Formats: sequence, structure tokens, C-alpha cells
Amino acid sequence: MEQAMKNVYFLSDAHLGSRAIPHGRTQERRLVNFLDSIKDRASAVYLLGDMFDFWYEFKLVVPKGYTRFLGKLSELTDKGVEVHFFIGNHDIWCGDYLEKECGVTIHCQPLTCEIYGKEFFLAHGDGLGDKDAKFKLLRSMFHSTTLQTLFSTIHPRWSIELGLEWAKHSRLKREGGKEPEYMGEDKEPLVLFTKNYLKDHPDINYFIYGHRHIMLDLMLSRTSRMLILGDWIQDFSYAVFDGENMFLEQYVEGESQYS
Repeated sequence: MEQAMKNVYFLSDAHLGSRAIPHGRTQERRLVNFLDSIKDRASAVYLLGDMFDFWYEFKLVVPKGYTRFLGKLSELTDKGVEVHFFIGNHDIWCGDYLEKECGVTIHCQPLTCEIYGKEFFLAHGDGLGDKDAKFKLLRSMFHSTTLQTLFSTIHPRWSIELGLEWAKHSRLKREGGKEPEYMGEDKEPLVLFTKNYLKDHPDINYFIYGHRHIMLDLMLSRTSRMLILGDWIQDFSYAVFDGENMFLEQYVEGESQYS
């Protein structure tokens, strides 16, 4: 009897460690419980950015905490599950710690790949189609190797504190501490980017993003579909692909999940 294909999972935007999230420890446990629930039926897990609210690796030092999450990632990779970790705009300064200690594959750029015979375009989503000049400037600064070098000279006691407080302020300054609502097909930057990109890459079947903290499942053509994954702060959402069908789901502990 032919063995059924295992599922591929996609999730993003947990912002673990955020000082703007009052239920941070409960949030991490829920994420870990979800990863534990899929470990025997997953062939791969794609983490599409901002899993940490702030992350910075010094040569011999990494931020404290996240032991449950990092331990679960290690367990998954030890079992042979591929774990792909995309840097977002909050955990942009990843070095080789997660690769060496947890066995994940780090992606610093959008990835086009084939999964079960379908073409995927995967990215965190920051900077794609966004014309905000202030955001573009900040993004270029954080990608600067010079800035990273200067940041490394600051003692972790202050640099990690600075990073966490900056990330907290960034979230709390928004109305209700939340991202803007969906702007519609004609205004949403990621939708506009994707439609334009699809013109020159018509063979892509699935575009999947994080970043926006909204759940969106949009058919772009007869053969192409776009998903934005929501988050693990309010939505606790993920996408799952079984080789034939794609579902955008929300995780509720104690209820049976799509398998």
C-alpha cells in the first residue's frame, strides 16, 4: 500500500519575546503545542519571518529565552522534518546559531521552489510593493553590515534591551497595537506586488507571505493563489498543503486539527 504524502506547513509572525504581548509565555506554549501536534505528519515547516520580536546574535551570545520553541524546532529537525526559517523585519539579524544548534535552513531572501509538483513563491513580505519611504529607509539601515558591526560593539545588556524596547514601541504606536486592516485588492501592497510579479512568472501556483498580520486567501488566476498567513498573536493561523489542496486554518488547542 502506497504511503500517503506528509503535509507541508506554513506559519509566521509569532513575535516571541514581545513586550507588547501580555500573554507571551502562553503564546509560546500554544505555538510549541501546535508544532508538537504536527511533528508526525509534517515533511516540512516553513516559518515565514518575525518568529521573534527581536533577535540578534553576537559571536558568543544569543538572546535568552525561547527554550521551548527552539527545543521543538530541534526535535522536528532531529526527526527529519525540514524546517525553513525566513528572516523578517524583526529577526533580520540572524547568524548561524539556528542552523548549527537547531538544524533549520535560513532564508534571507524570497524563495521560489517546487513542493509536490507545484511552484511556490515564499517570502516574509516586508518591502515587497510597499512604497513607504520611511519604511524603506529603516529597512535599508537594518540591512546595513556597518550598522550591524556598530551594534555588536554595544554590550548585550543595553543592545538587547534597546532592540526589545524599539520593537515594543513599534507595535504599540499603532492603533490598538494592531496592523492596519486589509486594504483591498487595489491598494494592498503585497497584492499589487504579487499581481505584477505574476505577469512575468505565470507558472507560480502559490504565493505565501507573512508580515501583514491578516489572514487572506485570494485566487489570482485559474492556477495561481495568494495567501497571507495571519499571525500567532491573535489568529494562531497557518497554511497546510497536502500535495493536492491548500488550507488556511486556525489552531485551537484541544480540537482535532486537519491532518
